[in-house]
Amino acid sequence: MPHEKQDRDTEEIEDESKNIILGIVSQLRPNMDLSKVTLPTFVLEPKSMLERITNFMSHPEFLLTVPQVPSAEERFLDVCRFYLSGWHIRPPGVKKPLNPVLGETFTGFWKFPPAGPSSPGLENLNGTAVYISEQVSHHPPISAYFYYCPQYKIRVDGVLKPRSRFLGNSAASIMEGVATMKFLERNEEYILTQPNMYARGILFGKMRIELGDHVTVRCPNTDLAADIEFKVKGFISGTYNSIAGKVKRISTGEVLYKLSGKWDSEIILENASTGKSSTFLDVTELPVYPITSRPLEEQAPYESQKLWYETCEGVKARDQSLATKSKTAIEDSQREKAKAREANGEKWQPRFFKQTGPEEYLLNMDIPYNAPDAEVLSRLDSFIPIFSQRDRSHFRNLVGGGAEPQPSMQGPDPRKQVNNTGLNGTRPPNSRERPNPASSSFVTYRSDNGSVDEYHDAQMPDQKTLSQLEEN
Repeated sequence: MPHEKQDRDTEEIEDESKNIILGIVSQLRPNMDLSKVTLPTFVLEPKSMLERITNFMSHPEFLLTVPQVPSAEERFLDVCRFYLSGWHIRPPGVKKPLNPVLGETFTGFWKFPPAGPSSPGLENLNGTAVYISEQVSHHPPISAYFYYCPQYKIRVDGVLKPRSRFLGNSAASIMEGVATMKFLERNEEYILTQPNMYARGILFGKMRIELGDHVTVRCPNTDLAADIEFKVKGFISGTYNSIAGKVKRISTGEVLYKLSGKWDSEIILENASTGKSSTFLDVTELPVYPITSRPLEEQAPYESQKLWYETCEGVKARDQSLATKSKTAIEDSQREKAKAREANGEKWQPRFFKQTGPEEYLLNMDIPYNAPDAEVLSRLDSFIPIFSQRDRSHFRNLVGGGAEPQPSMQGPDPRKQVNNTGLNGTRPPNSRERPNPASSSFVTYRSDNGSVDEYHDAQMPDQKTLSQLEEN
C-alpha cells in the first residue's frame, strides 16, 4: 500500500489514559531503566518486536538486485537506499511493539514477485526469502534474527538489544545491536547499526515519536562507509524526521556523496565532486510488501502471533481489560518459569540460535549454499517451520523428502481458529469466507472484488524452480 501522507508520529492521549501515564511517570527518575516498568496496553503496537523487525525487509526491490550491480560504489549506495527505505513503516501515533518473551519465535517468508500492487522493481524479482527470529535472552533482552534468499545469495544476520531510559518529558529506546548483510557471490559484508527512538511529550504537549542519533553502514571489502544522522527537532528550530549523512572512503576519509532530506518522504543524494543532486529515495508512494506467516492454527504456543493473539486482539479493539489480562498472564508465566530454572540451577539455552560472542548470535544451522534453492528452503523449514503444512509436503516431495519439523512447533490453536487471515490475523477487506489455507496447496483464491488472498498468492517455491526440479 502507498505510504500515507499524514502526520503519523503524533498522538492525542485521552484524559483517562493520560492519568495512567502520569501515575507511572510520578514513580520514575531521570535516566531510570524502563525495562521493569509495566506500560499500559494502549501504548502498545499489536505486534511483537520479532515481527516488527521485518519492516526493514519490506522493500526487496532495493536489495535483491544489488549483487548484480557492477560498480562497488553503486552497490554500496543501493545498500544505503535499502537501509533507509524501511523506517517510514510504522504504526500511527506513539506505539511500542510487544517485548518478546524468552524462547519466543517468529518465522515467515516473502515470495517474489508479490501478488499485491504491481511495481517495476517488484515484478522483475523472482524467488523466495525466509526470516527466522528468536528471543535468545531476557536480561538483557536480545532478539536474534536471520534472513536468507537462496536465489540471490543474500544473507542477513542480526541482533537487537533495546534499552529504555526515562528522560523527563521523553522516553528513549536505545537500539543497540548490529546487522550483518552478506552478498555471498560477491564476498562482500555490510555492517549496519540502528537509530534510537524517542517518545516525546509524556508530561506536556502532544506525544510524538522521533528517530535520533548516528548510524553507520560499513563495507570494509569495498573501503566504503556511511555516517548518517537521524536528526531530532530542536526546541525552537529544526524540523521533524530529517536526516543528513556522508558516504566516505574508509582508508582516506574522502567524502564521495552527501545525503539530506527526510526519512519519511524524500532523500536527496549529492555527488561531492560534481555538486550534482538527485532524488535518492522517495518513500511516499512505495508499495509496502509485508512478510507472510503460517496460518495461526498451525503455529506453536511460543510463536509470536499465537502467543500474543488475545493481547493483540484486545489492543486492536481498545479493550484494555482483555489486553492487560492476557499480557499479564504471559508475563507471570515467564516469571514462574524463570524461578523454576533458577531453583534447579538450569541455564537458558536458545533453541535455534547459537551464541558466538558476549551478545552475538547466529542461526544454529549450516546453510548448504551450493544445494538447489528448493532443497535449501526445505532444510530451513525442517529446522524450524516456516511454510504451511500442505506447501511443505509439496516442495519436500520435489526434493526427495526431508525430515518433518519438530513436533513441538506444531499443534492446533487452543483458543481460536483463524482461517485465511493475513498478517496480524486480519482479513482482507470486503472478502467473503474462503477455504482454510491449511487445506489447500499453491492455490490462489480471489474474492468477488478481484483482490488476491495474501497468503496463497505468495506461496513458494517459484514455478521456475519447481519446473527445474521436476525435469531433473
